[in-house]
Amino acid sequence: MSPHPLARMCVRLLLVFAAICAAAPSIAAPSAAGRVVLDKGWTFRLLPGSAQQAAHPQTVKWRAAKVPGTVHTDLLAHKLIPDPYIGAPEAGLQWIGLADWEYQTRFDAAPAARSDLVFEGLDTFAEVWLNGEKLLDAENAFRTWRVPVQGKLRAKANELRIVFRSPITRLLPHVQAMPHKLAGNYPSPYGDEPPDAMTANFARKPGYHYGWDWGPRYVTAGIWKPVVLQSWSAARIDDLQLRQDHVDAGRADVTAIMTAEAARNGEFDLRLWQTAPGGKRTLAAQRRVAMQPGANRVELPLRIDNPKRWFPAGYGAQALYRYEIELSDGKAAIAKASTRTGLRSIELRRDPDAQGKSFYFAVNGIPIFAKGANSIPFDMFQPRVTKAQLRRVLQSARDANMNMIRSWGGGYYESDDFFDLADELGLLVWQDFMFGGGMQPAYDDAFRANVIAEARDNIRRLRNHPSLALWCGNNEEEIAWKYWGPGKAMSAADPAFAAKVWNGYVQLFGTDLRKVVAEEGGGIAYWASSPSDDLAEIANTPASGDMHYWEVWGNPAHPVGKYLEITPRFMSEYGLQAWPVQRTIDAFAGRGEQGIAAPVIEAHQKFMAGKGNERLLKYVKDEFGEPKDFAAFAYLSQAMQAEGIGLAALHHRTSRPYTMGSLYWQLNDVWPGASWSGMDWFGRWKALQFHARRFFAPVAVAALRNASGKTAVSLLNDRTGSLTAELRLRVMGLDGKVLREERKPLTLAPLSAAAVASYADADLLGSADPATTVAVFDLQAEGEPASRAVVYFKPAKEMRWPEPGLKADLRRSGDGYQLELRAASMARAVWIDFGDADAELSDNALTLLPGESVILRVKSRARLAPPHVRSLVDVLVY
Repeated sequence: MSPHPLARMCVRLLLVFAAICAAAPSIAAPSAAGRVVLDKGWTFRLLPGSAQQAAHPQTVKWRAAKVPGTVHTDLLAHKLIPDPYIGAPEAGLQWIGLADWEYQTRFDAAPAARSDLVFEGLDTFAEVWLNGEKLLDAENAFRTWRVPVQGKLRAKANELRIVFRSPITRLLPHVQAMPHKLAGNYPSPYGDEPPDAMTANFARKPGYHYGWDWGPRYVTAGIWKPVVLQSWSAARIDDLQLRQDHVDAGRADVTAIMTAEAARNGEFDLRLWQTAPGGKRTLAAQRRVAMQPGANRVELPLRIDNPKRWFPAGYGAQALYRYEIELSDGKAAIAKASTRTGLRSIELRRDPDAQGKSFYFAVNGIPIFAKGANSIPFDMFQPRVTKAQLRRVLQSARDANMNMIRSWGGGYYESDDFFDLADELGLLVWQDFMFGGGMQPAYDDAFRANVIAEARDNIRRLRNHPSLALWCGNNEEEIAWKYWGPGKAMSAADPAFAAKVWNGYVQLFGTDLRKVVAEEGGGIAYWASSPSDDLAEIANTPASGDMHYWEVWGNPAHPVGKYLEITPRFMSEYGLQAWPVQRTIDAFAGRGEQGIAAPVIEAHQKFMAGKGNERLLKYVKDEFGEPKDFAAFAYLSQAMQAEGIGLAALHHRTSRPYTMGSLYWQLNDVWPGASWSGMDWFGRWKALQFHARRFFAPVAVAALRNASGKTAVSLLNDRTGSLTAELRLRVMGLDGKVLREERKPLTLAPLSAAAVASYADADLLGSADPATTVAVFDLQAEGEPASRAVVYFKPAKEMRWPEPGLKADLRRSGDGYQLELRAASMARAVWIDFGDADAELSDNALTLLPGESVILRVKSRARLAPPHVRSLVDVLVY
């Protein structure tokens, strides 16, 4: 049976949305001066003479291309390859990454004293030619390349040609010639490069293109950001930095720093306008400035009295100021630039104590408990990521009570759209530099210089964003070298080369990047690696610095309860996997192709080279037993993931102030498949995302039962003020019979986690049967949503669940629907779906007490039929 036609159509519309139809080339229109984006008239082809030409002769013909774009999406647009996300086509598409590709366009250019071609992103080894003359050899996908072209332009039909060389074939001879190879990340299972000579860490290119344990291997190439012809006569503004020197409630001292390039000596009028959060526009500064040919820097001190400050989500408003700078020659404006920022103080605090050092962020003097997740790239082919897609994911993070996102280092530096949205939503961003793992040739001076230029480009681009909280050198490279074997193995084989590699690492991540952040970052902190203690001898320790904890799920695959034994300063990675919802699975695999060991399913399960379902099944069986079919397996995987991550996150929160951060792996997906995400590639929420809204709620109750049968009850308050509240305890049977009830009024201190009770199982159960009894803790605080914790005394597979008697009543309400859901008996892991119709529910993944009803809001563009409602009883095998 094939996937539902609507599901396949949905995937194809999303995947090909950014692709183009073949059309006659057009030429970009010139302007007298300024900025012309060269996004018209592009064509592409396989470079003639490539080794892949014989097998793919149809790709040598010139065809229309979309810029920005990638080779893969251009090939897909012309139906020269199958959909990379549907079925299992991955092995058959590896030839693309071994081939050389050619792009070209034509454009007209108006006369100007100065003209530059600006390439904002070329992926990766690119030779650029203008009118037959070579302009550039680019070798870094993360850099912006600016090339002066005055004297090289024609008024009509300039020919711009870019050749992209395969990064694998370009680098492989060098890597193979090395006596001792540097550790890579994920060896290719497809034979496009040898597993002992991985090239990815030698290329300044998104590492995830080479495959990861949550995404496919598509080593793409292309013009992935805009190409711009920038022309001017007198001067152009290169950058406007807003350096925040001091911010408090009474005043903000800001230095506006303009860098500009002048074509000649001259005096210019400079004006800086400020638009405050309420919309009032005022002249903030003006000056007559003398500029010389070449680079110029002008600083304008600003004072803002009683500023409206920017706060993270949950701590205040996200007030944003806009600044516009104008350069004029006394007659007219000749150059303009604008930027936006939020006024706030932000610092990473490392206070020594008896155990080590703290690790937390303070914004406007408030210690922030960081609640959130790690983000990965939003698509295998970044140019087709839309702002709407980013908004959906980041709004979902905010809706789940998150206040921080860690932008992981194996992808790309996120877009201006991403950071604009983070600013607006109050999401702090921990930004890795683009090193996802393994080890780089940082002992090479040219490699380090290339990285430093890349860092400078991106720090300058992002530094005005108030959401930016930290620059981090890399992901897991320090602990990989120290503890995972590569460092020890190389030290044994060639101690001198091992020392050279490590010294290069320390130079790049301990000195070079730290220096660039200090010079360019505007006061944002730098951290050498995640996890680390900033290059202290011991890394990934609970005593100091940040931690990644993968002994649950990873090796040795401890039970989920082990999370309660690890108390870090700041947990920046931990996770459990789950499959997405059935509608998403149907989009890439027919029902007849779905099974735990089915080929298409294994192709979309990247952990353990496709065998990750074995690990996932272990965790499902630990709590729930054997699933009766693949649909039950997918549903139970989500229940397991949500409950397990909730256990860890609440443990982190109850450990405040020792622990001050909990960022689970991961927020989003790069394609549809099994992963650690809380929402899938389509933006559909898994159970984890609904649970996160509860376990990250600003005010919550945590009741955490450990392996020895002890339940610790804590009350959490992230608000900056104290709250009056009531805590209610009920011990009840699954049928609803209340065996014990207590109520206690209390006051929640601000910014606190308070332990209020500890119970042995016998204290709660008395003589009751643990297989039919639960303890329910409800917290109601003034002005806050209710919070609930349910304690189970047996694994779900050992409990005697009654038929819950779930009833669902769906009716129209305004522009959506209202769904009333009722349970006669205890119903755990209740999941509501509408089959082939997408619907957004105000809540899901619920536990309903006996006799309890809830009313949910439902939004959908479709006309909805009554939903399908399931709970554990429907899928457990007794």
